[in-house]
Amino acid sequence: MLKNTIIHSDRDVQLTPSPINPAWILEGEPVARNAILSRSDDTTACTIFWDCTAGKFNWHYDFDETVHILEGSVTVSSENTPPKRLEAGDVAFFPVGTVAHWHVETYVRKVAFCRRVLPRQALPLIKALRWARGLVRRPAASAASLMEA
Repeated sequence: MLKNTIIHSDRDVQLTPSPINPAWILEGEPVARNAILSRSDDTTACTIFWDCTAGKFNWHYDFDETVHILEGSVTVSSENTPPKRLEAGDVAFFPVGTVAHWHVETYVRKVAFCRRVLPRQALPLIKALRWARGLVRRPAASAASLMEA
């Protein structure tokens, strides 16, 4: 993929079946579909369109996910969060490790921004790389400013 390229996806992208784990379904026969719209070069992040028909199910998050509801609605809750209805225009964040209860009354369509959480052991290296990148990106001191010192 070329650097500095904007990846554009249409709203009417073709979705493919993405069955919910049968052990997670609590009620109904929800049918889910998705399409991956983009993926980062390091494969730790992606953007997905996802939709689902009526049903109740638990969703076990093995990555951080931010959702923006595009159409329909869903009521979500967790062990630590009371039920909240999300409708078109609403945004919610589900951190890695969350088990969320989803209740889709009729239909929901969302765009999801997903990010795999890196191991804590990698954080010092990531911070050092960001610091080094900051040094490289700083503008070089001009000759005039050096002469003033």
